[in-house]
Amino acid sequence: MERTAKLQRTFRFLSSRCFKPILNEYAALLTKKLDISPRRVILWGHQLTHYPLTTLERYSVPFSWIHNPLRELSESARLAALERQTHLTKPKGSLGQLEELAVRLAAMQDAPIPSADPARIVVFAADHGIAQAEVSAYPQSVTGQMIRNFTSGGAAISVLSRRLGAELEVVDMGVLEDPGPMPGLTNRRIGSGSRDFRKTPAMNHSELADALRAGQDTVLRARHDGMRVFIGGEMGIGNTTSAAAILCALLGIPPETVAGPGTGIDEKGMVRKARAIQDGLDHHVLDLKSPLEILRILGGYEIAALTGAYIACAQEGMTAIVDGFICGAAALVAQTIRPQLREWLIYSHRSSEPGHLPILRALNATPLLQLDMRLGEASGGAVALSLVQMACDLHRDMATFQDAGVSGKE
Repeated sequence: MERTAKLQRTFRFLSSRCFKPILNEYAALLTKKLDISPRRVILWGHQLTHYPLTTLERYSVPFSWIHNPLRELSESARLAALERQTHLTKPKGSLGQLEELAVRLAAMQDAPIPSADPARIVVFAADHGIAQAEVSAYPQSVTGQMIRNFTSGGAAISVLSRRLGAELEVVDMGVLEDPGPMPGLTNRRIGSGSRDFRKTPAMNHSELADALRAGQDTVLRARHDGMRVFIGGEMGIGNTTSAAAILCALLGIPPETVAGPGTGIDEKGMVRKARAIQDGLDHHVLDLKSPLEILRILGGYEIAALTGAYIACAQEGMTAIVDGFICGAAALVAQTIRPQLREWLIYSHRSSEPGHLPILRALNATPLLQLDMRLGEASGGAVALSLVQMACDLHRDMATFQDAGVSGKE
């Protein structure tokens, strides 16, 4: 099997170098004859120089929805919110980013006076085959155990969601041990964890499509239920390794610079993690050609679901608060595919994971908080939600100079 795999990789390498000019010329002739967009022409699995997409990412039915139009921000609501800020009983700009948050939400919601309630927090849970490389301090059984902790109310995100008055939904995307039905758990199981990406792609194309769609479906349900804010979270032993691998593939960063402690591994564990990431990058070097392929090969079910959810939020006009490192990796994939969706994402905090800062820099994103958090579960997003709620409350409930009988600036 290994010899066959090496022969296949060698053939792909040689054919991509030797025959690609011929394939490009043939593709151009075929395009002209069929009168179709050049981007639709993909021959024998090769990415052609004139046709940048690989596989069936844009034009097959399972993936086509991710290229649907994004909702436009309301410029009139943004200007009205800005105008209201000038009349509130405070010096202009004195509430800093809280003012900017209220104005951003006004544009997102097409409402001069926006609201951050109701909000829904969705934690996607899945296991990862890369955990076999001993990249975590905890066994994979912890993922399923934490699902029960989430739904019974004992996890950090459970406490935070209660405090904030936000709904909490947990989605089983594919943990190793099926937890079975329980209140508060949505079953979207794709498998019993992804595969070890050192040896084979973490997901096949059908699994990737299902995971992306699961993320979209959670946003559509939230929209149907009247939610105004969506916060995605994750749980999965091994998922910081997958997130770091995605980051390395997308940005060309060496694994040793972004392989962090995750669940609390020591220095030797971080060396193992970096080595596992490099092994995966080397094994798939000829196939990491596009954001979706990188997500499919190196990611996991819950990371793909988050990616789909962020795209769906921008399509549905729903504010998305992005949690830390792993959610940031999903947002990086989503924004690489659909750059304009950045207008719909609010970055909650800067994680202490070393890979998060390169993501924020790549996205030109300024997080609201820096609290040295690295728990995941959407915990940082939940803490940031309290700021967004306060920003909207201040914008709505503060008196104007006229209402309060206070003299404005001369």
